[in-house]
Amino acid sequence: MERVRDLSELPKAHLHLHFTGSMRPATLLELADKYGVRLPDALTEALTGGEPPRLRATDERGWFRFQRLYDAARSCLREPEDIRRLVREAAEEDLKDGSGWLEIQVDPTSYAPRLGGLIPALEIILDAVDAAMRETGLGMRVVVAANRMKHPLDARTLARLAVRYADRGVIGFGLSNDERRGMARDFDRAFAIAREGGLLSAPHGGELAGPFSVRDCLDDLRAHRIGHGVRAAEDERLLRRLADRQVTCEVCPASNVALGVYEKPEDVPLRTLFEAGVPMALGADDPLLFGARLAAQYEFARRHHGFTDAELAELARQSVRGSAAPQGVKAKLLAGIDDWLTAPAA
Repeated sequence: MERVRDLSELPKAHLHLHFTGSMRPATLLELADKYGVRLPDALTEALTGGEPPRLRATDERGWFRFQRLYDAARSCLREPEDIRRLVREAAEEDLKDGSGWLEIQVDPTSYAPRLGGLIPALEIILDAVDAAMRETGLGMRVVVAANRMKHPLDARTLARLAVRYADRGVIGFGLSNDERRGMARDFDRAFAIAREGGLLSAPHGGELAGPFSVRDCLDDLRAHRIGHGVRAAEDERLLRRLADRQVTCEVCPASNVALGVYEKPEDVPLRTLFEAGVPMALGADDPLLFGARLAAQYEFARRHHGFTDAELAELARQSVRGSAAPQGVKAKLLAGIDDWLTAPAA
């Protein structure tokens, strides 16, 4: 049997991690107890039993259930110390998985009511990121994400805020939630504001909706990266376009299966994207709900799609190249990937 290397020691960048969804299950249980929040039974059972909740978001009822669980978890983040704890623990988990750079995605409007408003909420989050970087040594930045279920004017407000804090750690602007709602073009002005302010364009697309969703992100939002993007595999011309432009897809295979985008792990089109030359950055999405953190995504590629250590190293390189990390950080991580690959397998 071929000996393989430890994937938790493979240097990599993490480009698709949602804020609340990064929380440790034990932390959520503690915070729920602290604030007297009664979590949905399905979520409590999953957190205490060590298995992620059963989710299927390919229909409206399933997506509503997913959002209900997420909103319940978010309601337990009420004080600046809760935010600091979440960010520090997310950094610690990433370090254990070999990450040398993390870009965490957040919609600050979700936390503003309990943290004194939109600007204070973002400042608390950015301060928490600064503190976590000092305490753990992990490079971290923030992607501010608008909610496509809300009015596009809200997205413009967020884009202006994100640009205002570009020198404080905000590096990108995203668009999340159910992509079957809200056309990408409705948010074109918000993304133009973000791009003009020097931020990366990183909207979600091609997960719950098909290839057209990815095309809309490219055409209407001029995406530098695509959150998920896996449904592009259904369109050869679109694959060539992504490969030619080297647009990185932030692929989250465990969540694709958990949400019912694909029935089986083997159905996630990792090979199709990889062999078409589309850059990928594997991400954990919401490990609180899906139960798999960063290194597990690489194990997914190894176990279910037969990726060799050399191919896994290339996936790690693609994550680093697609990141907003400074050149010095990128060079260090790329060198570490080469060292991992040339070291003897265990």
